[in-house]
Amino acid sequence: MPGSVSPPPSPAAVDDAAPSPVAVSGPAHLVRVALLMAGSCLPILGAVLIAPVLPKMQDHFASTPGAKALVPLALTVPALSLALLAPFAGVIVDRLGRKRLLVVMTVLYAVFGTAPLWLDSLGAIIASRALVGVAEAAIMTCCTTLIGDYYSGHRRVKYLALQTMCASASATVFFVLGGAVGAAGWKVPFWVYAVSLVLAPLMASSLPSPAARPATEAATQAAIEGDPVTSAHRRPFPWRQLAGICALTFFGAMVFYTVPVEMAYLLDDLGVADSGVIGLATAIASAATVGGAVVFARLKRSPDPMLPAVFALCAAGFAVMFLAGSTPLLVVGAVINCLGTGMMLPALLTSAMSRLAFEDRGRGTGLWMAAFFGGEFVCPLVLLAVESGVGSLAGAVGVLGVAAALVAVGLWVAARRRVGAVDPRPLPEQLV
Repeated sequence: MPGSVSPPPSPAAVDDAAPSPVAVSGPAHLVRVALLMAGSCLPILGAVLIAPVLPKMQDHFASTPGAKALVPLALTVPALSLALLAPFAGVIVDRLGRKRLLVVMTVLYAVFGTAPLWLDSLGAIIASRALVGVAEAAIMTCCTTLIGDYYSGHRRVKYLALQTMCASASATVFFVLGGAVGAAGWKVPFWVYAVSLVLAPLMASSLPSPAARPATEAATQAAIEGDPVTSAHRRPFPWRQLAGICALTFFGAMVFYTVPVEMAYLLDDLGVADSGVIGLATAIASAATVGGAVVFARLKRSPDPMLPAVFALCAAGFAVMFLAGSTPLLVVGAVINCLGTGMMLPALLTSAMSRLAFEDRGRGTGLWMAAFFGGEFVCPLVLLAVESGVGSLAGAVGVLGVAAALVAVGLWVAARRRVGAVDPRPLPEQLV
């Protein structure tokens, strides 16, 4: 009604009305999506591919001082590098361009990833693995930023959810692949990293260079904030808005990685020693993550209102896992939790994207990646610390479930307050 005061639309709502700047159908579109999804899977490859051959590496370097601690570090150090360097990668993305950095780092990913084939020192291998993490930070930031550049509205939600699905499914594939080729020797899986040499030229030839969309990015965001003065200029980086979603993502990453990291140990505590059963249970949980991402994409809802329910679902899964006294019940709890985490990851990422203008999207995506992979890195450490306090891993999972429930309640209360608040700022149409 004329003269009435109502809150301005959210960034996601305005973004939904913006057309995508590239074709969203046809062969070129399919190739573009396939390349972005393949690039997004490369950091997952780095995280799990060599896991099955760690015992063989341990035997090979048995005479090396500290090998018992250093060999597992070869698996985890890329994630640490990614978490530490993703913000810097985001700054470089904004300054040098997404496509150019993506192509260069995809080539270097192959160089660093295959380096252990020719290295004999465990220290040198770990150093090369750290460099893999550097390349992963740039690749993941570029691929996610390009999804935000190429698509808007529900299409952006769809492809960010697809990114989660591909990452979750590829983790299982790469684990099986690493075990299969690792049967020929602990160095053989490192050849798989050379696949990025196939991707790099395809990315160079098939991915268009994105450009800013003035009508739907910085200017629109300025109008949302009720600032007509800066609507025609680049706004300051939204540190305060992004800080909240990054903090939530850090915690969400711990929730996300608990089942993949700890499922085998929880099953072992229940007396399950059969690796086949452990593998099947983990695969079922992984499939639930993919299912959650599919559900999120099909709901076509704004991500922020969904987050309280998503975290509540994750907490419910943890509660069932805590109470489980048998393998079937533990798997049920893991499936419930992973269904929630499958929705949580694209919801958090979409929420972060909706807060970023084109000029800041690389830096913002890098900060989000740092928060997510930082949470991944500390997840087992936090659970180990809590386990020592409560006496069991199941108890630690229960404590994390309580924390997730409290986060869900906090998000719900905050959402209720936002809905009930009266915003005195003018409507965007009143700024014209």
